[in-house]
Amino acid sequence: QDKGTKMTEFWLISAPGEKTCQQTWEKLHAATTKHNNLSTNSKFNIPDLKVGTLDVLVGLSDELAKLDAFVESVVKKVAQYMADVLEDSKDKVQENLLANGGLLEQQWQAEHKFCSSSLDTVPFFFVFKGVNQIDNDLKARASAYNNLKGNLQNLERKNAGSLLTRSLADIVKKEDFVLDSEYLVTLLVIVPKMNYNDWVKQYETLAEMVVPRSSNVLFEDQDSYLCNVTLFRKAVDDFKHKAREYKFMVRDFQYNEEEMKADKEEMNRLSTDKKKQFGPLVRWLKVNFSEAFIAWIHVKALRVFVESVLRYGLPVNFQAMLLQPNKKTMKKLREVLYDLYKHLDSSAAAIIDATMDIPGLNLSQQEYYPYVYYKIDCNLLEFK
Repeated sequence: QDKGTKMTEFWLISAPGEKTCQQTWEKLHAATTKHNNLSTNSKFNIPDLKVGTLDVLVGLSDELAKLDAFVESVVKKVAQYMADVLEDSKDKVQENLLANGGLLEQQWQAEHKFCSSSLDTVPFFFVFKGVNQIDNDLKARASAYNNLKGNLQNLERKNAGSLLTRSLADIVKKEDFVLDSEYLVTLLVIVPKMNYNDWVKQYETLAEMVVPRSSNVLFEDQDSYLCNVTLFRKAVDDFKHKAREYKFMVRDFQYNEEEMKADKEEMNRLSTDKKKQFGPLVRWLKVNFSEAFIAWIHVKALRVFVESVLRYGLPVNFQAMLLQPNKKTMKKLREVLYDLYKHLDSSAAAIIDATMDIPGLNLSQQEYYPYVYYKIDCNLLEFK
């Protein structure tokens, strides 16, 4: 299929059975394929569910609308989080989620959970419970993984940035310091590059008791050098004060091997943890996206069933069909469907001929057509 022209949107529609349901299907298929291919179609067979009273159906219709919105929101959350977790490889998101309508149809066919249910005992509760569980698990897993990711980013940030603020643990070495001396101490100083000549000339005389030629450049970034200098402990305050006048910044730093080692180990641990969690998390997202998606298609199927019985009456006799519209000819497809089914609803004629934005026609966010229609929007990853 040409990806460019197919919408990742499906229309699940139903129309009353003519002499046979097969005839209804053939008629639709012929009409949409006659003028170019307006859509890719497949039958969507819904098992006969036992129908309760009209009141029950009307109540179910409302319940299903709420359930539909909830399940859709979870499907989208799982998809969105998959995109977040895959960070740099967002192009792989789509292949980790669902593929196309064929898959949609197969998922439904393979998953008839309600085959012989009576409609008023259809296990809404189980759908809700299952999807609610996915929603709660997602919150917990996302929170744990995001925490880990956040802590790692904080550490990485500490090891980046300017010499004035970044961690120096991975830059300095033991031999850059005079350690364990009662009288002497080594300071680390950030010297702007433009002032470096001043530093070389001045540092030995900024305070008394600076060890001559004790300064080396240990590291540089774009703007500054990191230098060490050794002096007597009692001259430190004096030295800091004087250095500031020349724009030399003394960094507060104690060389502590244990601490530095602990920081490095912490970073390695977090990095390893993140790698360890990544695979299982992506697998969990894949499996549960599929679960939530199947639940969503079930809810859509039930909505088609309930709505078809409410609209077309008893005995149950309708054909559900899944259409994947062609992006460029959606308007034409709507017209063809309208011509095919306008006889189903006398009030629809007045509606369609008038401009389409009559207040109240967007009945509970659901566009109204003379045939039963539900949209399955799989543009789950084109996040605004």
